[in-house]
Amino acid sequence: MPETAPVRVLPPVLHDRYRLGEQIGRGGASVVLRARDELLGRDVAVKVFTARATEPGDLRRQETEARMLAAMNHHGLVTLLDAGIDLTVPEAPQVYLVLELVDGTDLRTALRSGPLRPLDVAYLGFDLAGAIGYVHEHGIIHRDVKPANVLVSGLGTARPRGKLADFGIALLRSGTARPEQQTTGTAAYLSPEQVEGAPLAPATDVYSLGLVLLECLTGHPAYTGAIVETALARLEHDPGIPDSVPPDLAALIRAMTALDPADRPTPGEVELAFRRMVIDRLEAPGTAPRIPETERVAALRRYDLLDTPPDGGFDRITAVAARTAGMPVAAVGLADTGRLWFKSRIGITCAELPLPLDGVPSGGLLPGPVVLQDGGAHPLPPVARQAGLVTVVAVPLLTAEGMNLGVLLVGDRRPTPVSAEELATLADLAALVVHEMELRLAVRRAVRLDRAD
Repeated sequence: MPETAPVRVLPPVLHDRYRLGEQIGRGGASVVLRARDELLGRDVAVKVFTARATEPGDLRRQETEARMLAAMNHHGLVTLLDAGIDLTVPEAPQVYLVLELVDGTDLRTALRSGPLRPLDVAYLGFDLAGAIGYVHEHGIIHRDVKPANVLVSGLGTARPRGKLADFGIALLRSGTARPEQQTTGTAAYLSPEQVEGAPLAPATDVYSLGLVLLECLTGHPAYTGAIVETALARLEHDPGIPDSVPPDLAALIRAMTALDPADRPTPGEVELAFRRMVIDRLEAPGTAPRIPETERVAALRRYDLLDTPPDGGFDRITAVAARTAGMPVAAVGLADTGRLWFKSRIGITCAELPLPLDGVPSGGLLPGPVVLQDGGAHPLPPVARQAGLVTVVAVPLLTAEGMNLGVLLVGDRRPTPVSAEELATLADLAALVVHEMELRLAVRRAVRLDRAD
């Protein structure tokens, strides 16, 4: 049976649990149906392979995707909830996957309405680069990164999100692919090495992601035409990037779509670059909607770190921050309503400060790193002078969504110059604080799920 054949009649309820509804997606080898999980009372997506497993090899290939997804858990991936085999036709079992239902649409459909804002592209790039890096760490190359395999939600809101889906042709890096497998994918988004049938490495997904994000900015694929013409075009010339694309985005996409895989950034480097772009654009006036204070505080409180004693888990980061700046005072503060809680501190005794802080830009919720000095562009607030400080460096604790959780502070009782390199390192340390908070949150969620099971 060809892979494009329709799915045979399925029972209305799979496994006495999943009541099937309307079709919400279709690929070359599967369809996706909305379904109701009657056991847990929630809506899910059920992916059913269009070809029944008439041979043992068919069943193994279909089960491979289920095993890949079951081994992974990342905010940029569609989560696998369950899997099973329908035995309505015993001699031709049919594998199905139960996935989280993403409240949105696929990127291909979204782009029919036109290009996306650069800030939205940076958010999606952050999510998808992180997801690609994660699957690479698990030894998997996706090989088919394209708009139809990206699910998006929240476009036009303060924080759109992207999730990578469909691992139907993913390649285990430890395995050996046949020559014809190297070119599997969609012509408009193939990497040069896929076109040439060369061995594949993680850089192939970086290239395809670059083409997808470029399409998000322009509204149309970089390479068009007949299949062979489209595939070969990337060997002859780089994708065209319009002058209207912001310079930082253009430079990153140009690097991601370099002809030589060795010249492309790693997924981790791409993810970090997009994170910085998000922060820069949120700092720029008028580029993003202001996040309401109630929403910011709600985001902070989900970490469950307020109204608790100082946290030794942050002490190492605080100590490194002090050494980096060569200053004796350092602290990690979380900005609750009306007060700044110090969860880790060196060289100071106070446990909290009232907000807003007089003399500090934005009252203490800084959009970016700032150096506060007497006689400088940003003068010291009275509370710093009362503590005998002459120099204070403050770096915001910003999540990838642009939520401002607080501040990483270092200070000195003498005038101390701060280099651009030191300021950049402090910004990285502030990002580590947020990463530590996210890690703890993920652990608590995992524990709750284990207990629920």
